[in-house]
Amino acid sequence: MSNKVMNRISLIIILLSMSSLTIAQEPLAPQDLLQLKAVQEAKLSPDGQWIAYTISTPRKATDKPGGHDTDLYLMSVADKEPIPFVAGDDYISSIQWKPDGSQISFRMKRGDKAKKQVWSIALGGGEARQLTDFETSVINYKWHPVENKIGFTATTPPTKKEQKLKKKGYQFIYYEENLKHRNLYMKCLKGEQEPKQLTEGRTVWGFAFSPDGKTIAADISPQNLIDHRYMFRKIYLLDVETLELEQLTDNPGKLGNYAFSPDGKKLAYCAALTRSDHQVSQAQVINIDGSGLKNLTPDNFEGHVRWINWKDDNTIMYYSNEGVWPTLSLINVKGGEREVLLNSEDTGIIFNTPSFTSDLSKFVFTGNTPAHGSELFYWEGAKKPHRLTDSNPVLGERELGKQVVYSYQARDGQEIEGMLIYPVNYKKGKKHPLIMIVHGGPESNYSNGWMTGYGTPGQVLAGKGYFAFYPNYRSSTGYGLDFANNGLGDPAGVEFDDIADGIDALIKDGYADKKRVGLVGGSYGGYAAAWFSSYYTEKVKAVNMRVGISNNISRRGTTDIPYEEQFVHSGKPLEEMWELSLQRSPIYYAHQSKTAVLITGGADDTRVHPSQSLEYYRRLKMNDHPAVRLVQYPGEGHGSRKQTSQIDQLYRTLDWFDWYVKDGKPLEGPMPPLDISKYYGLELEN
Repeated sequence: MSNKVMNRISLIIILLSMSSLTIAQEPLAPQDLLQLKAVQEAKLSPDGQWIAYTISTPRKATDKPGGHDTDLYLMSVADKEPIPFVAGDDYISSIQWKPDGSQISFRMKRGDKAKKQVWSIALGGGEARQLTDFETSVINYKWHPVENKIGFTATTPPTKKEQKLKKKGYQFIYYEENLKHRNLYMKCLKGEQEPKQLTEGRTVWGFAFSPDGKTIAADISPQNLIDHRYMFRKIYLLDVETLELEQLTDNPGKLGNYAFSPDGKKLAYCAALTRSDHQVSQAQVINIDGSGLKNLTPDNFEGHVRWINWKDDNTIMYYSNEGVWPTLSLINVKGGEREVLLNSEDTGIIFNTPSFTSDLSKFVFTGNTPAHGSELFYWEGAKKPHRLTDSNPVLGERELGKQVVYSYQARDGQEIEGMLIYPVNYKKGKKHPLIMIVHGGPESNYSNGWMTGYGTPGQVLAGKGYFAFYPNYRSSTGYGLDFANNGLGDPAGVEFDDIADGIDALIKDGYADKKRVGLVGGSYGGYAAAWFSSYYTEKVKAVNMRVGISNNISRRGTTDIPYEEQFVHSGKPLEEMWELSLQRSPIYYAHQSKTAVLITGGADDTRVHPSQSLEYYRRLKMNDHPAVRLVQYPGEGHGSRKQTSQIDQLYRTLDWFDWYVKDGKPLEGPMPPLDISKYYGLELEN
């Protein structure tokens, strides 16, 4: 072969190599998002040598409708190689280690008609073994710290009479009257003894053993109602031998987790400061005799304490949301300055509450970043956390939009921040369509990590040329109580004005096209979507209102959390605020809507009743609104669990925004196609 031919071949190879380097990666597509796995839980063995963790896998479009499937994995800290441990179609949750480290336990339902029970598998492997066989599902459980027993909570089983009446068709709904309590039970794992019932006549939501196992701390409410779980839980101490129960705390309002000190003399817990606080925020400690209650949270703390535990008898560890960066801190039980152990702003990892060895030398936790969803991390204190899993290699093959923390001033000067995802094809100076993605609660906040889900599709929108902005508007957590309590008695007030000001700021700064703005949100975010399609209709071309509020009067009479709504949101009985409740309802302004409105939600929602969606739909239709659509998902509640519902929600929302926001179709013309079965992955004939 001549040198001339060789040189030509070499040149072709070089050119091909150069062209391969310039080929742009594809952006994240909807089908990619719907297939993303996630590390759900992670627990470190008592000796710090092993990690048990679970990975959830979405069901395929053609699979039986249902939630994600979850598998249990084991990993040695030494070699960090994943070992599949329990796999299949079972949903595994609540993983724990037996105190001696010999077994991993978890909750699982095996079989279509089975109840969720506690199972375990030996560290050495083998078959999983069922530890409980109760008549109703086990809700939560804990290993006894000394004896071969487990404590668990479960709902009171139906009586034989109730079972016979049900078979005969005499099963009726006696609303909030014939409730069954959640009881605490103890199960000895030696022999075939029946579980011993430890409580009755009240509902136990959670519990913790003292280090010697002789006392149980339990959070208890008078009735088994979600409203009672939110607002009326107190911590009690139960003597395991005598079954005597004594109230320990008188916390006013919401309650978080709690833990005994290693010597068993104190209990640390996190709770709200006042009854009107809409989220837990304070680190507190109390002696088990009820004396010495102390709040360890600094005055004017610009954050919310969300989880608490112990380092030693004199030192408490707590996890807090602080702006868009969670932190893990230590503080002495006598108070003083805290020591920040881990700050997500330093690592770029939005970590969750950790599992750790007793000497705090080793930690594991799940965490995410703007570049990936929930993965497994290992941390040895002084070093940077080390990522152990890569559940979604496809993300490395996709071009993601740049994500930054974006701050702006509201109309009254208050600084508001949130996360801004740039379009994948962003060019400086060019204005792009914008979608505002509003969180619910409003007792929630966004951290600077992975933002994209089926209802919050930021990176998918970025791949389609949109900006996506996630605002932490006033009433969000993570910025202190003064910031959080702005919405008390002022629904859709400064909190939604902040969102409007965010739209204006993004337009003014040259990012967003004023004529191409949309908004999506669920629950309280759905309330925002309805508000922006009515009161603030001039600011948005289209919205997706998911499980949202449209009428503050009827909502208070149909929600399953009426006391929580009154105490921490409205602040007054409805009778004292009829006029304000009406004037802060989207139905009041529905007649002026010039926004395309897609309304979606679960047909079985008890939190925000489906009638809220129907009321808004009716008011819009009766005012001859040309672009409103209501889609409800059977069997779904306050959010979509089944993959079928998530698929429809995601694609339908994207189509809605492409139609009205990106492409600028007029409201008076046809709406996007109702039939989107082409996205379902099914072989169908007309």
